[in-house]
This record gives sequence, structure tokens and C-alpha cells, in this order.
Amino acid sequence: MAADDASAGGGDCKREKRTVSASAMHACLGALRLICVACAIDWLSGTGSTPASLVVLMAAVLAAGWFVGAVRPPPPTPCGTPGGPPVTAPRARMRDGRYLAYAESGVSRDKARFKVVYSHGFSGGRMDSPRASQELLEELGVYMVAFDRAGYGESDPDPRRSLRSAAQDIEDLADALALGDRFHLICSSLGTHAGWAAIRYIPHRLAGVALMAPVINYRWRCLPRGLARRLYRRQPAGDQWSLRVAYYAPWLLHWWMSQPWLPTSTVIDGSGTFPNALDEKNRVMALSNGMFHQRARQATQQGVQESFYRDMAVMFGRWPEFEPTDLEEPPCPVHVFQGDEDGVVPVELQRHICSRLGWVNYHELPGVGHFQSAVPGLGDRIVTTLLQAPASA
Repeated sequence: MAADDASAGGGDCKREKRTVSASAMHACLGALRLICVACAIDWLSGTGSTPASLVVLMAAVLAAGWFVGAVRPPPPTPCGTPGGPPVTAPRARMRDGRYLAYAESGVSRDKARFKVVYSHGFSGGRMDSPRASQELLEELGVYMVAFDRAGYGESDPDPRRSLRSAAQDIEDLADALALGDRFHLICSSLGTHAGWAAIRYIPHRLAGVALMAPVINYRWRCLPRGLARRLYRRQPAGDQWSLRVAYYAPWLLHWWMSQPWLPTSTVIDGSGTFPNALDEKNRVMALSNGMFHQRARQATQQGVQESFYRDMAVMFGRWPEFEPTDLEEPPCPVHVFQGDEDGVVPVELQRHICSRLGWVNYHELPGVGHFQSAVPGLGDRIVTTLLQAPASA
């Protein structure tokens, strides 16, 4: 606990510095505005003259003030607050007072042999799962709980979201639901950053981990620079720029993504095509029947900044504390499932990462794309492998 308290204190200090810096910036802008107004009055009254440099300074200050206001994202609308969406799902309290919404499936908790936590991907929610059959869950005695990650759906936003907080949310959910000392964890797509974080921060709580199509940060130091750069440039221009902004200026994401004249993410608007036939078929169908936009509205109902953009900032921003290849072997099996036709995560980079981690059981899936839960029967295979097979190549 002492280490945790010290870590929390360091975080509070950093946040305080950021707050002080922001306050100082606003104070400076206010002072400059007053100076400019005073000079303008002096010039208009005929008692003095305003040099061209001061006019330029005045224009710069006004532009800076406009920019600061323009890039500031709107405040969130938390569920259960005045003007916010209603709370309809059961929710568990976190250590910092936030609440996470969750949904249960499989067998009841008190009858379960295995207890599994599921972390959804980008634009997902608590109703997502690996789509293992109910028959299998009952046969194996599996209780599964999926949750809206912070800021998604009906889970409270977390303005301090980080890799560490993602792992802590999983641990707090498990404790709130009395899942025991150890539990299994399945993570999908962008939600796998919580899986890597759990291996780093709460390995003693894990009985096994399965990562489905783990999303990659192209700027991880462990990746071959030439290969990562080549694959990065294969993406649509909008996706390249979105990842650049998430890395270099995450505070700018909301403004950037809202500008129709700027290149923005094709993943968010659904315009990007997929090389895998099943992925592409499901993308077109979801757009045509409105399911794509319906899911996006549900995921972002408390604010797109608190869900999508914080997700991007954590996953594609800086990883100062660790990268996956820095991790030590945890006291449980870890499985990575990767399709060789994944149009979101290059299989070449996934192979490299898993080859660096000798303790990862890497499963490459021929003819499979990114959205593995849509592949018939694959959910059963993933759950069975995680719970029954100690290791598999």
C-alpha cells in the first residue's frame, strides 16, 4: 500500500503541476489582453502611438485565446446526473468513487468453476463478448462479466485514464463482484491495452489471459523501425494523422476529429475497408442497417472525448512505464490470437512482438480478420484454450 500511495501522490503532484501550468497560461493571456486593450485605448485617444509589433502581438493574443477555447473539449454528461443519460445497468464502485457498468453471462457466480472478465474493444461495450456458446459456458462452468470501460456506455468517465488505471478498474470490478483471488481475463482489439497493463500491474490476480487481435502502437520502441514505418504508411491518410495527433498532441484530438476539412480516422466513421471478406461484409451491413452508428451513440453517450478519444490517447500515446516486450513472465498462461488477414493490426508486427515474448502462446488464425468474435466457433476455441489448455502453439 505504501508504494501505491507514493505512486498516487506522484500522480497528484503531476496533475497539480498541469493545473498550475494551465492557470498560469490563462493568467498570462489575461494580462496580455489587458496590456493590448490599454495600448489600444492609448492609441485611440491620441495620446500615444501603437507600433506595428504591438498590433501583431495583440492579434496573436486574440488568436491564442480563440484557439484555447476552440480546442477545449466539451464537458462530459455522466450517466445519472442532470442532463445525462439514465443508468439502466448494474454498476460496481471503483476505489476512486467512479462506477463501472457491467453485464453477466454464462452460469451464476456461485456455481462457476471459472470466472472471466472481458474487456471490449474500440466502440464496444458491456454487451460484447468472445461469443462463446452458452452450451460451452455451461459445460465448463464459466461465469463471464463484461463491462463498459471508463467513459464508455454507462461507466463513469475517468479524466485520469492511464494504463495503470485500466488494470486497476479490472481489479476493482473483480473485487466488487467477489470473483476471488484470481480470475481469467479476455481482452479484444483496442481493449487489450488493459490486458497488457493487467500483466504489468496485477499479475498475481490473473489465472490466465487471452488477447484477441491486440492493437499495436506503431511507435513502440521494440518494433523494427523500417517495418513499422512501412506498415504505418499503408494506412489511409486520416488514420495516420489521427495516430500522430494521439501521440504528439492528445489534447487536440477532439478538435481535430471534429474538423471536416482535416484528415480523420476511417475507423471512427466506418469508411475504411477491410481485406478480410467477413470483416468487410459485416462493416457494410452495420453501416446499411444503422447498427454501426447506433453502437457508436451508445458508446459515446457521455461524450466522445471521454470514450473514443481518451482510448486513443492511452493506446496510441506514449507508454512511459512499459511496453509489452518489457513485461516479465506472469504466473499464468497468456494467449494471443491474431488473424493473418487483419486489416487493423499488421500480422507482421504481432509476430515480432510475440517472438520477443517467449512465454506468450501465439495462435495465428489463417483466413481470419480483425473482428474475431464474428467468426463462427472461434469464441468457443478461445475460451476452451484459455481455460483448459496450459499452452498451445
